[in-house]
Amino acid sequence: MQHLHSYMPRLRAARPRDGDKVTVTAHVEPVDAPEQDVTSEAGLTVIEGGKSLEWGAPGPHDYHGQVHVGPGETADTCRLTVKLHTEHAEGEQIDHGLDEALRGIKQAVEDAER
Repeated sequence: MQHLHSYMPRLRAARPRDGDKVTVTAHVEPVDAPEQDVTSEAGLTVIEGGKSLEWGAPGPHDYHGQVHVGPGETADTCRLTVKLHTEHAEGEQIDHGLDEALRGIKQAVEDAER
């Protein structure tokens, strides 16, 4: 948990709380407000022997998602599947955030292989 910010570029900190709850601080760039760091409580659950991670944040946008690592097409590869749900309609901003997160995960994996 304490390493989440290493591969989620906008996440500044994640601190465990009761059960599957975490307190997260993230850097956001809202369309209608200045960029800022925000702190919130979220849910975070590791499932399937550490191969999947589910999260969700309370609020009006019904934001939740899952990332799953599964077998790839060859023995030395894997497939990363990301599912995201939100009622927030900022499509380009969401796509950009996903791209950043996937680049961060890729970089963390490459760094760990060294």
